[in-house]
Amino acid sequence: MINGHEVRITHPDKLYFSKQTKLTKLNLVRYYLSVAPGALAGIRDRPLVLKRFVDGAEGEAFYQKRAPVKRPAWLRTVTLAFPSGRTAEEIVVDDTAGLAWVVNLGCIELHPHPVRSRDLEHPDELRVDLDPGPGVRWEDVRRVTLEVKSLLEEMGLRGWPKTSGSRGMHVNVRIQQQWTFTEVRRAALALSRAVERRPPGLATSKWWKEERHGVFLDYNQNAKDRTTCSGYSVRPLPDARVSTPLHWHEVPDCDPGDFTVFTVPKRFAEIGDPHAGIDDADAEAGSLEKLLEPIKSQLPARCVLDGEIVIAKRRSAARGSVAREKAHEKVTDQDATTYHRELS
Repeated sequence: MINGHEVRITHPDKLYFSKQTKLTKLNLVRYYLSVAPGALAGIRDRPLVLKRFVDGAEGEAFYQKRAPVKRPAWLRTVTLAFPSGRTAEEIVVDDTAGLAWVVNLGCIELHPHPVRSRDLEHPDELRVDLDPGPGVRWEDVRRVTLEVKSLLEEMGLRGWPKTSGSRGMHVNVRIQQQWTFTEVRRAALALSRAVERRPPGLATSKWWKEERHGVFLDYNQNAKDRTTCSGYSVRPLPDARVSTPLHWHEVPDCDPGDFTVFTVPKRFAEIGDPHAGIDDADAEAGSLEKLLEPIKSQLPARCVLDGEIVIAKRRSAARGSVAREKAHEKVTDQDATTYHRELS
């Protein structure tokens, strides 16, 4: 029994990690229970995409957006609408019992959307995903992460850093729930391009892989169909690394290999969750106005933002107005390639 609910762990002895380390499904459930307050902080009241590793971390994973038909009556769901016109009823996990239930499905990682169940159209989180290209040094990833912190502070925003659990870093930013997914994505692009200009050669916001160098700032993780792993998620790497929330003072010297299923529970018991204050007060939720202002005021006659086409026809200076035409943007989600229509 967990939180008054019966949660059955099927095939508890099934190996989910078997190469560099040995971990069973039950080991993973116990890991998540040991860090449950931190893990739940990243997913509570958020629709959850189920990334299922039914054959373990070394097998092929698949994304399941729709909630399983056979599920406990005590689990909540919400219905999300996507740009393609499709909808999906997705799981919302609010407690430790729900957490154990999704891990039993083979969800080694946790993939929440950046919205709350009460408002599914306006994110409360901007996500900065730092993804190093081949050969990029870890020290450069840390340096770019600190540049992100500096720029966010200049914009009046607070970032919360964590290791990605692989080779990169994530910085989550609580924002006021008044901007659409399109606006949040544009703010993330503006942030990425500003960071790109700071340490020349270290960061890039170029969408095409052949044009990238250094650490890629993947602003497209803020598109409506995208999710990233949340804090305390186990990653399917041989050493069972964990995407670990950090204090900013830890970033300059952190090593992602130090944070695994075996070390994080002890760390959590000793220091707690570095992100424990992320939802403490509405005052922490920041504004995107400073990031969006240059885009609003300096739109060129034709502007291509790495896949997003904005067409603006300027009228005469005397009339002082700009007419915007509708455009189609081609986006790729986790299931299919779809099209949606936007206004700039």
